[in-house]
Amino acid sequence: MFLDEKIEQIRADFTYLDEEKTRKKIIYLDNAATSQKPIQVIDAVSNYYKYQNANPHRGAHHLSILATNLYENSRQSVANFINAKSANEIVFTRSTTESINLIAYTYGLDNIKKDDEIIVTLLDHHSNFVPWQFVAKKTGAKLRLVHITDNFELDMDEFNSYISDKTKLVAFTGCSNLTSYMPDVKYIIGKAKEVGATTVLDGAQTIPHKKVDVQDLDVDFFAFSGHKMLAPLGIGVLYGKEKLLNEMSPFNYGGDMIEYVYEQESTFAKAPTKFEGGTQNVGGVVGLCAAIEYMNNLGLENIFIREQELTKYAYENLKKLDFVDIYYPATNEHTGSAISFNVKQVHPHDVATILDESGIAIRSGHHCVMPAHIYLGINASCRASFAFYNTKEEIDEFLTHLEDVRRIFA
Repeated sequence: MFLDEKIEQIRADFTYLDEEKTRKKIIYLDNAATSQKPIQVIDAVSNYYKYQNANPHRGAHHLSILATNLYENSRQSVANFINAKSANEIVFTRSTTESINLIAYTYGLDNIKKDDEIIVTLLDHHSNFVPWQFVAKKTGAKLRLVHITDNFELDMDEFNSYISDKTKLVAFTGCSNLTSYMPDVKYIIGKAKEVGATTVLDGAQTIPHKKVDVQDLDVDFFAFSGHKMLAPLGIGVLYGKEKLLNEMSPFNYGGDMIEYVYEQESTFAKAPTKFEGGTQNVGGVVGLCAAIEYMNNLGLENIFIREQELTKYAYENLKKLDFVDIYYPATNEHTGSAISFNVKQVHPHDVATILDESGIAIRSGHHCVMPAHIYLGINASCRASFAFYNTKEEIDEFLTHLEDVRRIFA
């Protein structure tokens, strides 16, 4: 495989693997929480702050013009990356969470009415779950919750039973950060459109792993975070169809998002500017652009193939351990690159702590999907999540030390 042949060269781009500098061997299997950053991204951000730093859109001097060009060119890069029709459909935010809250406050509160229905799923991250609870309570709408099958997938029969003329919005994830289940996104969007419902797709766990084409999906809103796809923390993206964005009210009021300000009233710029009040995270945007370039150079399809191979390898070996419970849709052809599990009779935090002593980083807790954990009858779980820069040898070490956990707790 293409990336297998280049893996040592790729791993040389990730400085967290430099044991001489870190003074510790690290096997990083917490990529679903945040990815590591290649030196190319770090250098792009550093170069911006060293030589290009200024406030965009506000100055007539050289550095401000340079910062403005970097910022807007990066917007076009993001639009190209997800095949948006226009760069005007790309709004820069802090995170997936802020992107979805923007939709909830500006679209949801203005368009959802009493007795309307909002469909969400049990596999959704709190950032695509709690905002719709809020909207439902504020508007008097009803929240419809799609549950999980015994194979840790969405119950599509239940989803189909919920779709009706009362459905005004369907919010769902493109990939579960708990079970790695990837639903049939086009099917869900198509069913929503049959009844005229608006669709909100959380792409935080999808965008790092596979190509997303928002025009092909015909999704209304799509949100993701840069830090899960090699970019810096604190930069997010909201894609929205331009007509919808221009019909929505602003979210943050202040500088740069206005058209005219008078003593008693103001008018606002068109999208995306009207949603980007205040000084923006230009360094984060530059880093996001560099991350997109890095991923494009490797090839999204190559990344997806390698991560599928790593995840399937981990699953096949993990299920051989009879002291482990696994929450993963084994019969699904396509999944994300995370596997949630528990060591029987051992708290997930204890598992993570013991593995950390051997330099192995996994996640433990409810992963911001508490309703799903409650439904499964567990308080928390462990999660190992893989990226293209991981190796099978690292997975072997993880599995070996997982057996150590069992021995320690006897």
